Amino acid sequence: MFTAPEPAVRDRMLSARDHACALLDVADAVGGEVWGYAGRTLSGAVTVPDSPAWLRLVSEPEGKAGGKLWEGPKDAERSVSPAVPRPRLLKVRDWSASGWVYRAELYQHVNTPPVSRSPVLHHGTDLPDTWWHGLHQALGHLARIDTSRQAVREQYIRRRVPEYTGITPGEITWTTSHGDLHWANLAGPQLCLMDWEGWGTAPTGYDAANLYLHSLPVPDIAERVRKEFAHVLGTPSGRLGELTACTEVLQAATRVPFYADLADHVRQHLDHLRGPLPRP
Repeated sequence: MFTAPEPAVRDRMLSARDHACALLDVADAVGGEVWGYAGRTLSGAVTVPDSPAWLRLVSEPEGKAGGKLWEGPKDAERSVSPAVPRPRLLKVRDWSASGWVYRAELYQHVNTPPVSRSPVLHHGTDLPDTWWHGLHQALGHLARIDTSRQAVREQYIRRRVPEYTGITPGEITWTTSHGDLHWANLAGPQLCLMDWEGWGTAPTGYDAANLYLHSLPVPDIAERVRKEFAHVLGTPSGRLGELTACTEVLQAATRVPFYADLADHVRQHLDHLRGPLPRP
């Protein structure tokens, strides 16, 4: 999703990936490097021992490992229903070296590719009705999970939403959410939800709003998302989920190129959100 980091970070993470392969007794496979923001994560295909798998490597400076993002995949494996289609977490190994802490996560391989290599959609996609139905079911299963994890903190909403949207949040209706629902984290045409480090409670409509915003460059798909999630998008309870998702994109636009490109679309959508809600 992101470009390779500066050479020193890239070399450190590639060396750590070699160590992870040895710890987990897997072989690196051809398939390229999938980088997270600023080289914090490095993912790619591996072989174990006669079948494909997926290795995700996470790094943090010593003393900063732990917390919501660090524990998210393990928490999801314990708490999220198998009815939610996702790559199952098979093994986890931790170690530290030279001031860094690493976590290697070994997953089942997902045979269906992500809908987009970028979180933001820039091309049409012909997803079957069964895919959309499956996504509704998956998010419904997720919403029923009782968790203390937070995908978005109330303090962030109260402080940042007025700053970036000019709207003061009112009462917040919370639901358990994936927390990072965009097109690079969704496989198709066979549905699979990937990247579970940030899941937890968020305002109602937050997941649907994220998917909608990441669809804005392709109006037909954006309209489909809007139609599919009309039960939350554009409603009083879901409006804050949309405002929160807009805020996060606009805040990230100063440091993430694909959000800088998306920012004008989001600002135009904010003009609609600032108007009166449609009558039922």
